[in-house]
Amino acid sequence: MNTRLKVSRAGVLVLAVLLAGCSSLNPFASKKPRNEPAPLVSFKPSMNARIQWTASVGKSEDYPLSPASAGGRIYAASADGELAGFDASSGKQLWRVKAGTGITAGVGTDGTIVVVAGSDGAILAFDAVTGAQRWKAQAPTEVLSPPAVGNGTVVVRSMDNRIAAYDAETGVRRWFLQRSVPALTVRAAPGIVVSDGLAFVALPAGRLLALSVVTGAPRWEAAIAEPRGATELERVADVAGMPVLLGRDICAAAYQGRVACVDAGNGSVKWARELSAEVGPGIDQRFVFAADEKGQLTAYARESGSNLWRNTSLTWRGLSSPVSFGRAVVVGDREGYLHFLSREEGAMLARLEAGSAVRATPIVAGASVVVQTTDGKLMAIATD
Repeated sequence: MNTRLKVSRAGVLVLAVLLAGCSSLNPFASKKPRNEPAPLVSFKPSMNARIQWTASVGKSEDYPLSPASAGGRIYAASADGELAGFDASSGKQLWRVKAGTGITAGVGTDGTIVVVAGSDGAILAFDAVTGAQRWKAQAPTEVLSPPAVGNGTVVVRSMDNRIAAYDAETGVRRWFLQRSVPALTVRAAPGIVVSDGLAFVALPAGRLLALSVVTGAPRWEAAIAEPRGATELERVADVAGMPVLLGRDICAAAYQGRVACVDAGNGSVKWARELSAEVGPGIDQRFVFAADEKGQLTAYARESGSNLWRNTSLTWRGLSSPVSFGRAVVVGDREGYLHFLSREEGAMLARLEAGSAVRATPIVAGASVVVQTTDGKLMAIATD
């Protein structure tokens, strides 16, 4: 991981400084990794992956800014404060605005509004069709997790572990919930998913929390990881990246923890497997895909959690979250490549050079997979 550990107790701030040089604990830093990335192995492509269009949105710097898709449009943001909407089929820019602040988290959308978080904790909502600013709210501290939009509500988690909900139309705060912060937490962006009146919030200390979108009342809490070890550092076990939801299954992965799938209705853990991850998993009808901190990509049976295959050819390449796309599972790396692997057996099918690091999770938009690089290139890719 490329993060400094954030220390919540004043008086031990020196520990964050001492730990800052530990590259395995810093998901945002762009320093040269301690372990050399595995060299790319030549293979005969058995899938044709072609770029349909490219666009530019601006650099993401050290923030894992991810694009979002809704209503036939793609939305993407840059760290210097630009936000743009594009036609998903052609890549034509529909609008571009300046947020008036640097952007640290985003993008969240429901197809009606587009929401990002600013470097000062500002929550900014824009019209999805025109780009006009709709409203602005203020979080108490920095926000790194993309705002989640759904059920007429915007749900945001700030770095002090406060979860707040805002009315999607007006920006008026509806409720907030303050959770305690562990002594040490990874400076990362655990995600939020909103669906069917619930907000599923990934948290430090390996927890996944389901809240009512209307009231903020907790419905259930599940352990994706159980912190363990003799030291504070060994007990860091934060949920990594975005949980994924399909049907009644919501799955998540944790640093120094596990990958697990939970019943979205009652919070019971269906299965869990040991894994230390820096990014969230991927899911489809049959599989759950997870990349561990070493760069090994594993496919698990969605129903049982049994290990179906593991690909170790991308070791230490700093993989993004995987996404299922057609007959492939797609993953980016920090060396600037996109890899297309067989969903069924993990063999390499195709590879594309993206130009710069791919830290943001690729997204599926119609018949394309869309990727945002750290240098600000937006790419739509189709396969045959």
